Amino acid sequence: MKIKRKIIEIDPERCDGCGLCVPSCAEGAIRIIDGKATLTAEKYCDGLGACLGECPNDALHIIEREAEDFDEQAVEEHLKTIKTVAPTQAETKLPCGCPSTQLQTFAPVTSCQEANQPKTQTSQGSALSHWPVQIKLVPPNAPFLKNANLLVAADCTPLAYPSFHQDFLRGKVVMMGCPKFDDVQEYVQKFTDIFNTADINSVTTVTMEVPCCSGLPWIVKQAMEKAGKNIPLAERVIGIRGNVIK
Repeated sequence: MKIKRKIIEIDPERCDGCGLCVPSCAEGAIRIIDGKATLTAEKYCDGLGACLGECPNDALHIIEREAEDFDEQAVEEHLKTIKTVAPTQAETKLPCGCPSTQLQTFAPVTSCQEANQPKTQTSQGSALSHWPVQIKLVPPNAPFLKNANLLVAADCTPLAYPSFHQDFLRGKVVMMGCPKFDDVQEYVQKFTDIFNTADINSVTTVTMEVPCCSGLPWIVKQAMEKAGKNIPLAERVIGIRGNVIK
């Protein structure tokens, strides 16, 4: 049954297929098809516009028109299907080659496996356990955030500190960003939502010694205050020559 209601409209001329809107839609109503964000079915869109703020090209708008009524039960079934059916190659890889819209969890190399590897391989073992890693791309309800020990790292730190995986990342869920170039208030809200929903066990921030990096621990503390949480917080500071200063 069609009624006049609010619903998302996607401008294909403005959409570049970046996929940032996909994880922000809790109903799974948007998918990247043929390189463009597409509303898969009118009944999956609640018209609230949670995806609007994620689009860098202003391609998404809420309009009012005749549309199929929102169906909460259909959404539940749709979300179950998304979780059980393997995505196609076109859906897992965007035109730009970036898989960032697909949440992934995978097991890093264990200490036992690492001990049995040649030394040349051991030093290069990855401790990364999930994808995506950018703060902007990780939704607050990502399954790998549940009860996690969270590592919030400035973008430059893995380059400056050669043992980043072994000394900081192992056993943690990482989120990375730059407080100088990204939206600080957006970061505060993202971490507030995470602290409200994910039951985070601990937070470690890893930043560079440069002044702009000092904003990252401040963002985390502000988010804890907004969420009313008192989560154990450790701060690590890396020098530009790769030494641990704090």
